[in-house]
Amino acid sequence: MADDGILLERLDGVGRVTMNRPSALNALSNELLGDVVAGLESLDADDAVRVVIVTGGPQVFAAGADLKQLVDASLPDVLLSARHALWDRLKRVRKPIIAAVSGYALGAGCELAMSSDLVLTSETARFGQPEINVGIMPGAGGTQRLTRAVGKARAMEMVLTGRTITAYEAERLGLVNRVVPVEMLEDEALALAREIASKPPLSARLAKEAVLKAFETSLDAGLDYERLCFGLLFGTEDAREGMAAFIEKRSPTYHGR
Repeated sequence: MADDGILLERLDGVGRVTMNRPSALNALSNELLGDVVAGLESLDADDAVRVVIVTGGPQVFAAGADLKQLVDASLPDVLLSARHALWDRLKRVRKPIIAAVSGYALGAGCELAMSSDLVLTSETARFGQPEINVGIMPGAGGTQRLTRAVGKARAMEMVLTGRTITAYEAERLGLVNRVVPVEMLEDEALALAREIASKPPLSARLAKEAVLKAFETSLDAGLDYERLCFGLLFGTEDAREGMAAFIEKRSPTYHGR
């Protein structure tokens, strides 16, 4: 494929953002990251889309940030970079995001995968935060999300040595959901996305928010938020439809209301 930013697709309730910068191994330049975030926001705003997949295709997910844009950056450049706002916008995407990862997911690529809600990988995937090898450190959540996912000891080792881990190591450590053969990754990601898309969309959104709260609040505050979301869903048509369908032994039809 020729380099072309991203490819944006809609597939029966599932949206897909494919990073398409193969000549640079999908290095997340400011422009590519902006395209990815804008694509995710576009799909998030589309009522016909219920779940979003982000991928780099079968060869590589994203091999890091584009160092050519960082090598001459000053302290003010970095601290005031508009790039931080892009990561903040990514956090505000409300629909479930599935990262489908083959090949390298390093640096910003690893951070992008960890910013997703579920991660499926092929056997070729490798994850890491190798920024220390070029005199810097993770700056888009790598020290925080990685530590929450794999624990202090392993995160400290990966961040301080820059070593990468295989897909199977990532699965064992809880960084990813599961590993599949590379030729099955696209189908498996679509199958998982369609399974989630078949659920009531308001329930999926609030459940996603409640799970994320577990990383941001105390247990008591998280339980209060969960209880609020639980109660809010009883004001939806989908909740009444879902429970009625269960009692009547039929398949439910959800409309996101």
